[in-house]
Amino acid sequence: MFSLGFGPAWVIGLVIGPATLLAIALFMRISGMVRYIPNDRIGVVERLWSGRGSVRSGLLALDGEAGFQPELLRGGFHAFAPFQYRVHIRSMVAVTQGKIGYVFARDGLDLASGQTLAANAQVDDFRDVRAFLRGGGQKGPQRKVLREGTHIVNPALFVVMTEEATYSLALDATEHGYYAKMRELLDERHAFTPIIVRGAGADHDSDLLAVVTVQDGPALQRDDLLAPDVGDGHHSFQEPEAFLAAGGRRGRQERVLVEGTYYINRLFATVELIPKTVIPVGFVGVVVSYTGAKGEDTSGVDYSHGELVASGCRGVWRDPLMPGKYAFNTYAGKIELVPTTNFVLMWQSNASGSNFDSNLREITLITKDAFEPQLPLSVVVHIDYRKAPMVVQRFGNVKQLVEQTLDPMVSSYFKNVSQTRTFIELIQSRSELQANASIDMRERFLAYSLEFQEVLIGTPKPQAGDHRIEDIMAQLRDRQIAREQVETYAQKQIAADKQRELKEAEKRAEKQAELTASLVDITIRDNQGAAAVKMAEKRRQEIEALAQAERFRQENEGLGRAAAIKSVGEAEGAAIKAKSDALQGEGADKQLTQTVMLRIAEAFETAKVPLVPQIQLGAQGGDANALSTMLALMSALKATQLARG
Repeated sequence: MFSLGFGPAWVIGLVIGPATLLAIALFMRISGMVRYIPNDRIGVVERLWSGRGSVRSGLLALDGEAGFQPELLRGGFHAFAPFQYRVHIRSMVAVTQGKIGYVFARDGLDLASGQTLAANAQVDDFRDVRAFLRGGGQKGPQRKVLREGTHIVNPALFVVMTEEATYSLALDATEHGYYAKMRELLDERHAFTPIIVRGAGADHDSDLLAVVTVQDGPALQRDDLLAPDVGDGHHSFQEPEAFLAAGGRRGRQERVLVEGTYYINRLFATVELIPKTVIPVGFVGVVVSYTGAKGEDTSGVDYSHGELVASGCRGVWRDPLMPGKYAFNTYAGKIELVPTTNFVLMWQSNASGSNFDSNLREITLITKDAFEPQLPLSVVVHIDYRKAPMVVQRFGNVKQLVEQTLDPMVSSYFKNVSQTRTFIELIQSRSELQANASIDMRERFLAYSLEFQEVLIGTPKPQAGDHRIEDIMAQLRDRQIAREQVETYAQKQIAADKQRELKEAEKRAEKQAELTASLVDITIRDNQGAAAVKMAEKRRQEIEALAQAERFRQENEGLGRAAAIKSVGEAEGAAIKAKSDALQGEGADKQLTQTVMLRIAEAFETAKVPLVPQIQLGAQGGDANALSTMLALMSALKATQLARG
């Protein structure tokens, strides 16, 4: 087998005739003496016969035997001995950018027991077939993959699968079926595309991590659930030989992959994308590890509910994880979220104060008077983050703590208390009951590494179909309504009084000008009246003083007159008596008449009565005397004064 370079065909045609050229070309074609291979193709040489006979073992003829030859032909004309060689022209292997190609060796050493993929620790160059077979290359799927680019690979020995095509030579029906199944497996695992682990983003597939399961290598040791981490010398499982050389084992790996692109042989290792573990603010994560070495108990001699171990050991870790995001392999353990802020547990149907009370219901009580109300209540609880591992070690998780311990304890407490009170007392003493419960349950919660904050008791309500409690409640409501009505009426009366006062004030404001003027008038009149009173009082005092002086004068004057009159009278009496004594008989009458007439004359003089009488007096029947005449005269004078007055 050799290669030749020929000159232009027209030069040859000048020397040799056309018929001869046609015969030579036909002979060369039939005999296979000359073959042309395009520059973008390769030629696989098959030796049809050889003096060394056929290949005794294996697929390729490494020592000149008849069969497929290990060397490939590249572009150009190639000359061969006639009727001895056949050339199979095939495409070069092309792996698209960002894709992976898988290599299957059709010849080589058999795989060892328990080996899944052919090792490439000694031979990893698929371009040199002779070196591959003589260096101990193994048949079957290879651990090494092809990255993007064009690869010159002998398709007689290697079958290469890319996402677009399968590069192979002379596959019979059996081989074709085998490789068809392998392609289905690769397509199922999305094996032609590298593993891309995305970070946080808007995509629903973001913020993930990849859990790796290795399909090749030694099996796990006894009691191991995950293969231990062997470091990063294998570049995140992208170099299988380095991984196995470092002691890596098959099975699900403890080490995970975070954000990045990884060209991993999907026949060597498969991946599963899972979310990262997020511990929100207000929680800590207590790690329960399924893997790791046996750790030393750090819980102390007084804690008898289980062991707490250091981080990385198997068991409950002593130190919880603080709020944050963790690339935690959930197959290596679990993280129990424990709230560190106050959370509410509600014993109430169709209501929830946290994620731990979904199965809690109202507490059924039995009161002293045999009522069976249902009591809704809420309890506020806090867990010290340093005691969170103890809570998980003792109860498994917070929900089990609530349902298996707190629910029976709280229910029993309120059942016991309700038996000492009637239903009415239970309602009316709710505040007292709540205060006592806060004190009593605080110590009970401390026994479970919990901090009791507060209990809030709701209104007892009847069970379904029980109307007796509602009747009592209705009576209490009626009483309260009656009390409120009394208070309402009283308030209405006060409001009415205030409204009346308001209206009076409004009217007074409207008449303020008039009211002011009238008040001024009243004040003026009061002042004038007071002045008149004072003047009258002064006048009275003056009159009283004058009257008293006049009275004193008159009294003194009267006394003088009286004394004078008395003296005159006494003198006259004495004179009259003397005259009477002197004039006895007829002479006495004459003296009396003379005296009377004298007095009458004095009276006329004093009264200034005219001499011509204005009134005629006379006696009836012609009988008259001096006395009757005087009386008649006095009556006439009185009538005249009255007429004048």
